[in-house]
Amino acid sequence: MPVALLILFSLLLLSAPDTDFIEVSPINGVEAKTVLYSMTDSTPIPSELLGQFDPAHHSDFILVPDKYGNKSGMYLRKETMKAFRAMKAEADKEGLPMIIMSATRNFDAQKLIWENKWTGKTKVGGKSLAISLPNPLERSKKIMELSAMPGTSRHHWGTDIDFNALDNAWFMKPMGKKWYEWMLDNASKFGFCQAYTQKGSLRPNGYNEEKWHWSYTPLSKIFLKSYLEQIQISHISGFKGAECAEELQVIQHYVKGVSAICQ
Repeated sequence: MPVALLILFSLLLLSAPDTDFIEVSPINGVEAKTVLYSMTDSTPIPSELLGQFDPAHHSDFILVPDKYGNKSGMYLRKETMKAFRAMKAEADKEGLPMIIMSATRNFDAQKLIWENKWTGKTKVGGKSLAISLPNPLERSKKIMELSAMPGTSRHHWGTDIDFNALDNAWFMKPMGKKWYEWMLDNASKFGFCQAYTQKGSLRPNGYNEEKWHWSYTPLSKIFLKSYLEQIQISHISGFKGAECAEELQVIQHYVKGVSAICQ
């Protein structure tokens, strides 16, 4: 190569933008190298981390086709959707269902879920929590056995999916058990992990076990890291019961309270 061209090529390399890459092993057609974020301009920002956006108007999100879900109008990040399709194709070969029950939920959607339980509009265990648990802290704890405070849900990120049923009892039935065992053996091949495993010494804090909730780790790990670096308790606001967030240590115990393989 002529010296002049070599110098020009070197200058171009030095002037190239600093971009983070993540290496992903080739799995069933999912690309081996994906540019996730440019650290100069696309690191997850607080509004994304807190769900304060509309996925329908966000270029990184894609509409989930109706054939994949139990309802219309759901969105996922494009990378999550691609990995899901690859995983579903393999599950189909085993005759296993892969129905998306819930995908991205922004702050407003999570607020509606939370406040319906808070006010008693949605019963929890057959009870109105507004009546059975008048103490705000105890009411928050009860809701947070399975539902996140707005601004703290992994579903804000477009990386997490609820599959097939929102009750662990289904996963004890023959089809549910077969599906769950297949996921334990195969989900990681497509980049997915079970966010909320059984609570115990390895996961003492956070929500109760959710066999239906799975995260796309090549993205969700980036979001979790960014959340823990950028978000403070003062950001958790704008809904009934938000004053309980600090005492409950929602960031340390709930946002961070996922299985080790999801961190």
